[in-house]
Amino acid sequence: MFSFLEGMDSLQQGFWITAIVTSLIFLIQTVLTFIGSDASDGVNADFDGNLDHADAPFQLFSLRNLINFLLGFGWTGVTLYDSFSNKMLLLAIAVIVGAVFVALFFFIIKQILKLTEDNTFNISSLVGKTGEVYINIPPKMSGSGKVQISVKGSNHELSAMTNSEEQINSASMVKVVDVQDRILIVSKI
Repeated sequence: MFSFLEGMDSLQQGFWITAIVTSLIFLIQTVLTFIGSDASDGVNADFDGNLDHADAPFQLFSLRNLINFLLGFGWTGVTLYDSFSNKMLLLAIAVIVGAVFVALFFFIIKQILKLTEDNTFNISSLVGKTGEVYINIPPKMSGSGKVQISVKGSNHELSAMTNSEEQINSASMVKVVDVQDRILIVSKI
C-alpha cells in the first residue's frame, strides 16, 4: 500500500504515514458530521481529571483535536522535509503547525457558536411589555382574560388579570406590570 515510501528515511516515512492516515480519518469525520452521524466531539480521556468546564463547548483532549493536530503535523513534515537539514527544527515547526491547526479549530467553533440564538420563552421577561387584550379582563382580580403579546417575532396568547377597578375590554392596549403563577398582571394604557 505504501510502496512509494521505500528508500525514504524513517522520519520522512513517519510524516507520510501520519499525514495519509489522519487525512483519511479527517475525511471520514467530516462526512459523518455532515450526514449527522457524529454523536460527540471526541472520546473520553484515559486518565482521571475534570477536563470539562461549564463554559467550554468542546474538550481540549479529544479524538477530533488529536486528528487536527496530527493533520497539521504530518502534512507540515511532508511538505517541508526537504527544506530543512536540521530535522529537530522541522519537528518543532511541525508541532507548532499542529498546535495552530487545533487553535484554528477552536477559533472556528467559537465563531460558529456566536451564531446560535436562544429562543426559549420566559414569561417573567414580559414585565414592562405591551400587548393587546384578546378576551375581556374582569376587574379587581375577579377572573382572567386573554392578552396577545409579540415576543421575538412570535405571538403568545396568555392569561391575564388586572388590579384595576374597571374591566379591560378586548382590543385595548395593556402593559404587563407583574407575573404571578404564569398569569400576567396588566394595567390599561
